Amino acid sequence: MEYTIAITRQEERKVKDSAVVPFGTQPTEHMFICEYKQGQWHNPRIVPFGDLTMSPFALCLHYGQTVFEGMKAFLMEDGKINIFRPLKHYERFVKSLERMCMPAVPQALFIEALHQLIQLDGDEMPTDPEASLYIRPFMIASEERIGVKVAEEYLFMIVCSPAFPYYSKPLKVKVETEFVRAAEGGTGYAKCGGNYGGALYPSQMARNEGYDQVIWTDAKTHEFIEESGTMNLMFFIDDVLFTPPLSGTILDGVTRDSLLRLAKDMGINTAEMAISYKEIQVALEAGKRVEAFGAGTAAVIAPIEIIAIGDKQYHCYTGQDATMFKLQQALLGIRKGTKPDTHNWNYIL
Repeated sequence: MEYTIAITRQEERKVKDSAVVPFGTQPTEHMFICEYKQGQWHNPRIVPFGDLTMSPFALCLHYGQTVFEGMKAFLMEDGKINIFRPLKHYERFVKSLERMCMPAVPQALFIEALHQLIQLDGDEMPTDPEASLYIRPFMIASEERIGVKVAEEYLFMIVCSPAFPYYSKPLKVKVETEFVRAAEGGTGYAKCGGNYGGALYPSQMARNEGYDQVIWTDAKTHEFIEESGTMNLMFFIDDVLFTPPLSGTILDGVTRDSLLRLAKDMGINTAEMAISYKEIQVALEAGKRVEAFGAGTAAVIAPIEIIAIGDKQYHCYTGQDATMFKLQQALLGIRKGTKPDTHNWNYIL
């Protein structure tokens, strides 16, 4: 099915200096919006970015039916714009929606909305080599009712913001063994708002102690590593790239998946397996070269310099010859069009 998207253009485009504002605070000039009512999607349109008018009874404000995605578009070497792996992001979006009892957005509508919006606001793409355009598709329950129920009305929207490197320096993290992000049977694999809201308190406590993020451990034993903040976790030890396996408590990261595939292409051994933080501690205490890093859409690769376990701090390797940076450059090359896209990940406008 083809979708006709009405476009209302911003009358006066504003000149902006994206490089001087924090991540996620400066929208592009337009946004996409579409309504779900009576079992159908209605009125898909692109309009100037602006505020929403919503009833205080809107169910999303009370019972947590909110789901989002995080994607990026890149300016390629030839001047074209590349939306990276939109179908993989779409699949994850639908999986999250299903978990939250929300209607799936048709794939054709999702892709066409991305295409039209990014094409319209492509001139706001930063030209800095490490910059990109961050894309935030999301859905909220808009039905007006106070009462716990599955909503029957929704808003699906897409907004964008220029993006520069998320972290400016290697991270200091601590292993969290008291609080949990998610438990088996919960919503840990879904990108829903509650997962992030529930993680704020322990993350803020870690920041008060001088750390950038926490390393989450499993809810049952508090021993096995899961994620770090908004990122999947990876370790390179003894020439093997390790990462926890996907489960009901770990997000199916698009960057994680991309790095694992690129590692195999480069002849790097990979292992998706349960990793105890005690195993990492043993490797560090033995003086092994341990690379630890987060992998996510916003951060791409975020090197970890210090891991705190209990009252001890351990230093990880972050030298320029680290394998994680080789993977980062390989991924950037595909996104920028300087290396072959053998996996057909790029959606080029």
